[in-house]
Amino acid sequence: MRRKDKEITDRNAIESIISKSRVCRLAMVDEGGPYIVPLCFGFRNNTLYFHSAADGKKLGLLRKNPRVCFELDCDTEVRTGEKACDFSMRYRSVIGFGNAAFIEATAAKCEALDIIMNHYAEGAFDYPEASVNRISVFKVEIDTMTGKTSP
Repeated sequence: MRRKDKEITDRNAIESIISKSRVCRLAMVDEGGPYIVPLCFGFRNNTLYFHSAADGKKLGLLRKNPRVCFELDCDTEVRTGEKACDFSMRYRSVIGFGNAAFIEATAAKCEALDIIMNHYAEGAFDYPEASVNRISVFKVEIDTMTGKTSP
C-alpha cells in the first residue's frame, strides 16, 4: 500500500469494517477483463458467503475461474472544501482476494443463508427446501485482505 499512514493491519479493525459494510463488491475475470457486482453477504471464519439466482453471468464466470477480488466500505462521507482540489472522501475500506466455491448440500446452503441473514438481521430463519434448491450459494475463502482508512 502506497500510503502506509492509511493502512489498517489490525485484524479486529478489518473485521469491524466488514461487519459495518452493507454491500460487498465482488470482482471476477470476464475474458481477461474485470466484471464487478454488488452483493449482499455474510462473513464468518475468514469466509464471505453469497447467494444468487441459479444461473447468470456471475455464476458462469465463477465456474470458469474461481479467483476473485472483493471490496467493502463503510463510514463514507464527502468532505467539501473551498476549491475542487480541497474536496476529499472519508471512509474505511477492505480489499481482499480469494477463491469462490459453490455450496451444494441443502443443509450447508441453509447454514450459509443464516450467516448472510444474520449480517442484516437478528433471529432464526426458515428456508423452504424448494426455494433453497432453486438458488445458488457460494463462498469465498479469503487468502489476503487489507484495510484502509481516510479519516
